[in-house]
Amino acid sequence: MMKPSLSSSFTLAGLFLAMASGAAVAQTTPAVIFDMGGKFDKSFNEAAYRGVEQWKKDTGGKYLEFEISNETQRVQAIRRMAERGASPIISVGFAQASALNQVAKDFPKTKFVIIDEKVNQPNVQSVLFKEQEGSFLVGALAALTSKTGKVGFIGGMDIPLIRKFECGYEQGAKTANPKAEVFKNMTGTTASAWNDPTRGGELAKAQFAKGVDVVFAAAGGTGVGVYQAAKDAGKFAIGVDSNQNHLQPGTMLSSMVKRVDVAVYNVLKEWKPGISVLGLKEGGVEYAVDQNNAKLIPPAIKAKLDAYKADIVAGKIKVADYMADNACKN
Repeated sequence: MMKPSLSSSFTLAGLFLAMASGAAVAQTTPAVIFDMGGKFDKSFNEAAYRGVEQWKKDTGGKYLEFEISNETQRVQAIRRMAERGASPIISVGFAQASALNQVAKDFPKTKFVIIDEKVNQPNVQSVLFKEQEGSFLVGALAALTSKTGKVGFIGGMDIPLIRKFECGYEQGAKTANPKAEVFKNMTGTTASAWNDPTRGGELAKAQFAKGVDVVFAAAGGTGVGVYQAAKDAGKFAIGVDSNQNHLQPGTMLSSMVKRVDVAVYNVLKEWKPGISVLGLKEGGVEYAVDQNNAKLIPPAIKAKLDAYKADIVAGKIKVADYMADNACKN
């Protein structure tokens, strides 16, 4: 019976087969479970993939991986990895929190990690980000760049986490330009909202028709459609999670980067139970500047963004956290 290879995707059936054949892995072999959208979503999952691949390159280690294709797989995927002896097992994305909470109780000696959510178990490390801080900076960038004073936000699934991006973005825009108008849309209310570029493009076009000339997408794979629509319309777009500046050079004003790659790399190097929160101060979020967009951000605007960043790190600017207040209290 063929044993599933390490550091390659395989099916849940493959996990069952591996168990049946007695194929166990060493306790030190980690596993990564990517969520809906897949490891090459050019966004959140892909950032996690880069982190584990960097760890593999630096250490020569191997890892197991699985890509969730429907919501029913989450519990089984985590459980099978635990049964195979993998540790730590990294669940990429808030949507795996409930499944992980179930499984972690049954494997108290296994180390687990959840990215983007809290799971209160003694054998789980929860890694969270201050998305509102990075979103504040790109909101300010959008408002300072806009010629119309109208900027847009397109979210993926309508959940508190994405409202957290939206709220920080709006606060940043209105701090930079108190008269700025912020147009906001969510793509949907189910997991398919993360992978609907056609709908993303439609929402972007509707915002452009209202005068928006810079749009920020926090929508996973759906954002690809937003960026294409921005290119077609001659508008600016802002990417999310990964540095997406290269997707549409000249169109991508910047990207609000969540260093999911660094978070994954760090937990593979040193696992610690409890909660880690990464913001601007910790280098967990940032706005991306590279060869693709450096000419789009004049020195005067960059200086303002750097000043905002310094004030946030110093606590002089308090960026509203939607998930703490269940409201956007700008």
